[in-house]
Amino acid sequence: MFRDDRFSGITPTDVKNDLIAGITVGIVAIPLGMAFAIASGVSPEYGIYTTIIAGILVAILGGSRFQVAGPTGAFIPILLAVVLQYGYENLLIAGFLAGIILLFMGIFKIGNLIKFIPRSVTIGFTAGIGVIIFTGQLANFFGIENVEKKEFFHQNMLELAKHIHTINGYSILTAIIGLTCIIVIPRFAPRIPILLVALIIPTVIAMLFYPTKIETIGTAYGGIPSSLPSFHFPEITIEKVLMLWKPAFVIAFLGGIESLLSAVVADGMTGKRHNSNRELVGQGIANMVTPLFGGIPATGAIARTATNIKSGARTPLSGIFQGVFVLITLILFAPYASFIPLASMAPILMIVAWNMSERKAFWQILKLKKGDTLVLLVTFLLTVFVNLTVAVEVGLLLAMISFIVRMSRLLDIEKLVPQDNLGVMPKNFLVAEQNCTQFDIYTIEGPLFFGTATKFEQTLTRVINRRAKILLLRMNRVPFIDATGEANLATLISNFQESNGIILVSGISEQPLKILQTSGLYEQIGSERIFERTEQAVEYAMTILQNHLCRSCRQKNMDQCEAFQIATSEKNVTVTK
Repeated sequence: MFRDDRFSGITPTDVKNDLIAGITVGIVAIPLGMAFAIASGVSPEYGIYTTIIAGILVAILGGSRFQVAGPTGAFIPILLAVVLQYGYENLLIAGFLAGIILLFMGIFKIGNLIKFIPRSVTIGFTAGIGVIIFTGQLANFFGIENVEKKEFFHQNMLELAKHIHTINGYSILTAIIGLTCIIVIPRFAPRIPILLVALIIPTVIAMLFYPTKIETIGTAYGGIPSSLPSFHFPEITIEKVLMLWKPAFVIAFLGGIESLLSAVVADGMTGKRHNSNRELVGQGIANMVTPLFGGIPATGAIARTATNIKSGARTPLSGIFQGVFVLITLILFAPYASFIPLASMAPILMIVAWNMSERKAFWQILKLKKGDTLVLLVTFLLTVFVNLTVAVEVGLLLAMISFIVRMSRLLDIEKLVPQDNLGVMPKNFLVAEQNCTQFDIYTIEGPLFFGTATKFEQTLTRVINRRAKILLLRMNRVPFIDATGEANLATLISNFQESNGIILVSGISEQPLKILQTSGLYEQIGSERIFERTEQAVEYAMTILQNHLCRSCRQKNMDQCEAFQIATSEKNVTVTK
């Protein structure tokens, strides 16, 4: 179904570079995998399982040469909400359903449609996710005890305030040490895997000086097993599908956006081009398989993909090597993970939240003070204070309404008439209040769709009421017509023809012309009355006026009467389109 040449022409040098890149990314992925899992409300090993399985499957089946998949910060709010509301077992089912949705999105080539998600929506929920992740780590940073994770932001803030008296100075010290490592060390040694270092240094200090004064992975979760879990297919029922389809859709939606965005970033860094729909298929299969081994939903990770490229990756083998390296590390060193303080993971996630918050883009959209600003703020606030599902739904709805309003303002209907100029017709149509009562000319500029239907109908209904006998519609600037626009146009034509009026159309473009032909309006108007150029339509109209309408017209003193007569007699129509 999808042609794949990503593995063709691989050389030993490519394999060597991919191995180095895979190990480098694996070192970065290990602490992130554990941290994202903990922040999502599950045990840290599930983040490791996801890193291994999803990383390998997406590398093999995806549409990008350099994509590195795994758990990401974008999923944290929705996964935590699912765990709190439905439990871990149902999180696996939601992830599996999201994989199916992604798979079908790729098969039916919906990948290109995701690119049309408004930036105000993506920036809004991304910034909101950043706030949730950052504030969600305050308890671990300050060592606040007995904090119960809640579904809503304000509830979690109240929990922190309620237990603020339990602040642990050792946790604060540990977190500050980790944060200092993240900020300072890259300035002197930028090639060091800083996240792993920021995890190891605070862990070693805590073990040496205050091993029993701080909460660790071992005390909180009982350690990490040194092997993959056994295969387990979750119990999926109709009731659970109906209960979980909304969070599953949001997981798939976010996964699709972040994966394709990551692939686009990789394209920009390498000059290569990814296959969007194949990427969605790979992500879908990975998210269907990962829950069968206890893993959480995964997507393409921008930071890890960029690290992969900067480390010299050449082919998808780097993603495979990354998964294998993490697996080997899990088998060999999992018991030591029990000593990692939770406070050392807090600054890692806080930095991730800070980096993903899109601060510059957020303020830039705010400065616009237009419809995009409202969409951004509503999406952001709903993400923080309600949930991501509602934020995406409302954000997209507002974005669509804003788009429709803007598009509706593009429709301009202008009344025009030819005027006498030294005995010949002028080269341009001029706006005029008075003109021949038998002949109306209107230029329609803009799309005819449901958003402009009211304006179109209200403006041109006045034409019918004046009982002009000929109506010329200049439609060369109508880019498209939808079903509603076609219905309104059909009503106008039918009503005008019922009063013995003649409809002429000029300059109509390809898409509107096909709509007229498909709907039957082309035959109703008459092919002989649809013209390529406006001059032809005006000449046709003036022939009818001179031969029939002008003779019976009682108003002989209009400015255009003499012009019509001269132009008709001389056959010198020079009106431009």
